[in-house]
Amino acid sequence: MTRDFVSAACGLWLASAASAHADPVVIELYTSQGCSSCPSADAYLESLADDPRVIPLALHVDYWDYIGWKDTFAQGKFTERQKSYARAIGSRTIYTPQMIVGGTERVEGNDPSEVSAHIAAHLAGHSPVTLVVERQGDRLVIRVEADPPLTAPVRVQLVRYRPEETVEIGRGENAGKTISYRNIVTSWENLGDWPGDAPLDLIAPVQGGDPAVVIVQEKGPATILAAARVE
Repeated sequence: MTRDFVSAACGLWLASAASAHADPVVIELYTSQGCSSCPSADAYLESLADDPRVIPLALHVDYWDYIGWKDTFAQGKFTERQKSYARAIGSRTIYTPQMIVGGTERVEGNDPSEVSAHIAAHLAGHSPVTLVVERQGDRLVIRVEADPPLTAPVRVQLVRYRPEETVEIGRGENAGKTISYRNIVTSWENLGDWPGDAPLDLIAPVQGGDPAVVIVQEKGPATILAAARVE
């Protein structure tokens, strides 16, 4: 499905401690329960969910709710994040499904071979940022360093997600289907901007048992320099 920022038109496509040097690779899937093109991409994301080399995250958007089924996981802030990615490259069009790999590569349509190629490229790369995250009860202890120092501030973000949910869809394009979803994002919070010169030590509260991901990303949004997941 494709969606212009103004008008919509359905289209195509798609440990307690951890550290990262451009690994694992964050994959954002923009999807909707009301999108007939999305189940194949949802299934592909599910196939990636247990791969330790990647952090696949499903962000459900709300702009297809009007066509007959309200996505039970959708949030407007996820639609805004997808729009921000589009604006960063001068586009006014957003898609479901769409996968964004490492904050840079955009894949419209369900194209596992293209996504796999981007994952391999990111795994072969190197980031100057080292990220270590440890969960201590209801808080995360975060340390970020850069060698060499960064030349522009980056954002430190906290993501929470539900590992799995199954939904019976009663109306809309996927009416009658029962679909299992993995790594469903419930919140995406900016913990603050980091200049990237001196090391950063940060404590963030985390309530409940859902997994958490800390992401260090260039503004834009653009390249994800480091990511770490804690259960």
